[in-house]
Amino acid sequence: LKRQPPKVKALLAVIAAMAALVALRAVIRNHDNLFVAAEAVHTIGIAVLIYKLAKEKTCAGLSLKSQELTGIFLAARLYCSFIMEYDIHTLLDSATLIFTLWVIYMMRFKLRSTYMEDKDNFAHHYVLIPCAILALIVHPTTSHHFLNRILWAFCVYLEAVSVLPQLRVMQNTKIVEPFTAHYVFALGVARFLSCAH
Repeated sequence: LKRQPPKVKALLAVIAAMAALVALRAVIRNHDNLFVAAEAVHTIGIAVLIYKLAKEKTCAGLSLKSQELTGIFLAARLYCSFIMEYDIHTLLDSATLIFTLWVIYMMRFKLRSTYMEDKDNFAHHYVLIPCAILALIVHPTTSHHFLNRILWAFCVYLEAVSVLPQLRVMQNTKIVEPFTAHYVFALGVARFLSCAH
């Protein structure tokens, strides 16, 4: 496997991930547990990020735009959670939103001098507009109000791509700090579990 070209490794990783998704769907009886696990892992990832900001007093290598997109989808999902279900998801989303807003505050005001604005050059509208259009076209068919279903779909789509600005910053800086890598890994695991849900 070590001698395989990167494209073959990527293909094998995708196949392994798909096989793991199928296995999870077959083994787990209550698929809601996967969503709770995804939210918990996301909360842990944000906690790692907060630890980095508090310990190192720098936000170098982090994407403010990614955090803002995360805040948007969490706020929308929290609204939907209050309207549609109001359960453990609401509590986990509330905690994650509070942590995310704290990270945004720290990056915008307290640690502004260490923020790499020139490297964080992924425009919000490249993500927000396609997610909104897709949500209008493809949304769940439930008994909830039409606008709530569209907003829920928007949350799901935005959550899936909210990490793109962070990946762009990592690509632009060509340096990945350990805490940032752990945060991105936690996001990847959370997205994988959400997909399995």
